[in-house]
Amino acid sequence: MLSPHKKSGMLAVLAVLLSFSFGAQAQDGTIYPLETPAEPNAILLGTGGVDNQPASETWFRQWGDPMARNITTATLTPFFPAPGTANGAAVIVAPGGGFSWLSLGNEGWEVAEALAKQGITAFVLKYRLNPTPESLEDFSAWMNRPRTPAPPAAAATGGNTPPRPPQRDLSNQLEDAEAAYDMIVARAKEWGVDTNRIGMIGFSAGAGLTMHATLHSKKMKLAFIGPIYGGMGPVEVPENAPPMFNVIATDDFLFLGQTGVIESWYKAGKPVEFHLYQNGGHGFGLGNPNRTSNRWFDAFIYWLEVNKFLVAG
Repeated sequence: MLSPHKKSGMLAVLAVLLSFSFGAQAQDGTIYPLETPAEPNAILLGTGGVDNQPASETWFRQWGDPMARNITTATLTPFFPAPGTANGAAVIVAPGGGFSWLSLGNEGWEVAEALAKQGITAFVLKYRLNPTPESLEDFSAWMNRPRTPAPPAAAATGGNTPPRPPQRDLSNQLEDAEAAYDMIVARAKEWGVDTNRIGMIGFSAGAGLTMHATLHSKKMKLAFIGPIYGGMGPVEVPENAPPMFNVIATDDFLFLGQTGVIESWYKAGKPVEFHLYQNGGHGFGLGNPNRTSNRWFDAFIYWLEVNKFLVAG
């Protein structure tokens, strides 16, 4: 049996090969079919399937990134730091995709690799999704359907906060996140993880799941959270809420001039750091060239360091 570090190295090589393959293709936003890649380190979480889901898991490529949809089986993929460099901190990484697909390259594997290089043991959560059309053609048409315009920002409505949209049923996704947390705690000694320093970071819908777990889970005791370009509306902050690092750009369609979640954390007396970037759009992952949001990850690592999450307490 391969050691965890050798297994992680195999996955790193796979991710690099995939990135070269995807990067060689046109990155014009067109959805292309993609053969399901091997995920040799993925660990089944055993949380069941998805009701009324006739289609099987399939992959596609858009903007050069590998993405999966119709996920009915949740998994957790560990990315380990190089031998001798682990600091004991751990982060659950939740990719985004509107709960209908997962951007596993841009917002999953790449982020986990970057965390592992900082000595942080990272775990990419491949959570269950809502059903999408089975054929790629129908899925592409569904993706390109006319959308309802976003509500106006608070400044354009006389300072009133836009109404909060109807909340999704995230019971499957929360169950997957809790199972991931439980597995990390159960195998903490094997994986070299300090159970007092397990955090969660998520992107877009993954940020929503991170926040949902923080607000509603009775099982997860997250040490810190990092919702990246997620919803910014106000929330009810629980008494045991962890410190939060939050990132969004002003040209992100989810921003809408709102800072409600930041104000909620601040008014509850919880540590919060907020980076509102001039540009970056949505879905930038670790960053895009020539955007002010491009160095948010460096700020996140420094925030973890200053708050002593990278050293044993």
